[in-house]
Amino acid sequence: MSNESWSHNEIEALARELLSAYQTGQMVAVPPSARPGFDLNAAYGVETTLKQFREADGHKAVGRKVGYANKAMWRVFKLETLVWAHMYDDTVHYADNNFATLSIAHPRSLKIEPEIVFGLKQPVTGEPSDAGSALASVDWLALGFEIIDCPFPDWKFQPSDFVTSFGLHAALVVGQKIPVQPNNSANLLEQLSAFKLRISKGGEPAVESLAKNSVRGAEFVEEGSGKNSLKSPALCLAELGAATVRRFPTNPLSAGEIVSSGTLTAGHLTIAGDLWTAEVDGIPLPLLSLRLT
Repeated sequence: MSNESWSHNEIEALARELLSAYQTGQMVAVPPSARPGFDLNAAYGVETTLKQFREADGHKAVGRKVGYANKAMWRVFKLETLVWAHMYDDTVHYADNNFATLSIAHPRSLKIEPEIVFGLKQPVTGEPSDAGSALASVDWLALGFEIIDCPFPDWKFQPSDFVTSFGLHAALVVGQKIPVQPNNSANLLEQLSAFKLRISKGGEPAVESLAKNSVRGAEFVEEGSGKNSLKSPALCLAELGAATVRRFPTNPLSAGEIVSSGTLTAGHLTIAGDLWTAEVDGIPLPLLSLRLT
């Protein structure tokens, strides 16, 4: 392979390799980043090709998920902005009564991450520092659980590997949607940078206890904050909007897309049978509970 760039045929061959791993749960022994000449430009070429393959199989791209929503990580990996990959109609799910069960078809080593999810009503094309403009493009927001799975050994990967492996995306569970409207957008903008989040594991997800916004007997795992996603999930959305316009001017974040805006805590290993609950304080979002089956 060329040390300068990857050809269309090389990109397509790698996309087929990664799609096969995704469909079967196989590991990818040699990450793309370890192959000669592979960079983020080639990675987004693979990601675009994967989207074409998935759509040819009848699966619609419904939005994008964010990676590296932390500027300290940008310095480590010499990134100029965050990275992203598409999510699809067979991987995005909606909780019923703030509770969901989820089965992953071919798990390798799953982790769970709580995130703020946005549903867009218009394109996001403003400046990366303009959180208010980004939030004005939002129809609704919700609490979500992202389930990620890594095809590379020992969870070791580079940003270009993230992009080529569906953003490590296995599934997204979206909680109750809160409309974003002119009368609450200013408050939400402040709350998104300041709210706290607690995730816990175990307990009993009785419907009557969920209605009271609690889960009995859950064990506290970690506290996170809106600040952990580029200081605010709204700023993360603005950054993603600007980054997509720079890389794909004819394919910006658009109306109808769903954006999973970066984890608010560390990712935590999870297996079938686990029950996870996320509760927030400082923004009017109900708790969300998820059991893996």
